[in-house]
Amino acid sequence: MSLIDHLKWRYATKKFDATKKITIEDLKQIKTAIQLSASSYGLQLYKVLIIKDSELREQLKLASYGQSQITDAAYLVVFCNYTEVTEKHIDEYFTLKSQIEQTDISAFQGYSDFIKADVLNRSDGEKDKWTSNQTYIALGNLLNICAELKIDACPMEGFEADKYNAILNLGEEGLNASVIATIGYRSDDDTSQYSKKVRKSIENLFLS
Repeated sequence: MSLIDHLKWRYATKKFDATKKITIEDLKQIKTAIQLSASSYGLQLYKVLIIKDSELREQLKLASYGQSQITDAAYLVVFCNYTEVTEKHIDEYFTLKSQIEQTDISAFQGYSDFIKADVLNRSDGEKDKWTSNQTYIALGNLLNICAELKIDACPMEGFEADKYNAILNLGEEGLNASVIATIGYRSDDDTSQYSKKVRKSIENLFLS
């Protein structure tokens, strides 16, 4: 099947079959797809939590308006953006780049200075929004790989970030819960799977 066929197959799953699990191999592919996501300057200024623990998810369900996907899916995926960006984040990226490309780190000094001048001069609010935006790119890759693997997924913004941050101790790491998704397998009782996909036409969506 082509990517287009996979995208036509997927939908935002509302009810999951709690008895069905994702294989370790499929989970590895999901992690790799997220890892390979594009990000601004390649900095990947976020962390991703893949939560299986049922007790923890029960707590998070209360902070997600009681939505059943949180506990019934095989995993809850929480994308967490860094709320602040420091020189250390940028230096860590260029240290890694130097190691992978086997190039002396001094060769990247000019580019490093350019990124620091661009990023570090932004306001805290601008940095927070910028890093949060990056998590949505990774979320898109999660949805795509899940569709390819015939694993159901539901991207979700319906949760209380402050409560997630407190339950998961994200503030201590300088992180914020930006967007979440649940992944697993659809329940036969999920009537949403039988609905036709509603999207604007190509002609209406694109400006010529």
